[in-house]
Amino acid sequence: MLHADEKLGPLRIDKWLWAARFFKTRVLATTACDAGHVSCNGQTAKPSRILKVGDKLKVRSDAGEHLIEVLALSDQRGSATVALELYRESDESRALRAQVAAERRALFLAEPSFTTGRPNKRDRRLIHKFSGRE
Repeated sequence: MLHADEKLGPLRIDKWLWAARFFKTRVLATTACDAGHVSCNGQTAKPSRILKVGDKLKVRSDAGEHLIEVLALSDQRGSATVALELYRESDESRALRAQVAAERRALFLAEPSFTTGRPNKRDRRLIHKFSGRE
């Protein structure tokens, strides 16, 4: 449910991050704030920081680093489409996250893939040769 800034009153940043679906639980949002993974207007944000419309946030999570601007406040977690109305992500942030995802995919494809299960005789020879036990 979207609220106007005046009607809702003070809203904690950890509660808004949970409602905007950056974190699955408020505990995870609080932990991220305590660990310094969330900054508001260039300053590290504590979980109890009061959020206002127009604030610029930098949120680092498992999904990557988001640079966003707060458009609306909400203290209730809704659907993903409602959550997208709470903030606007910068184009640079989207591009950076796409680049990091592409690098992660390339790294995954470059890793050697062994057969499922136990290594066969050929795989074992390669492992021994690589580890210098041959």
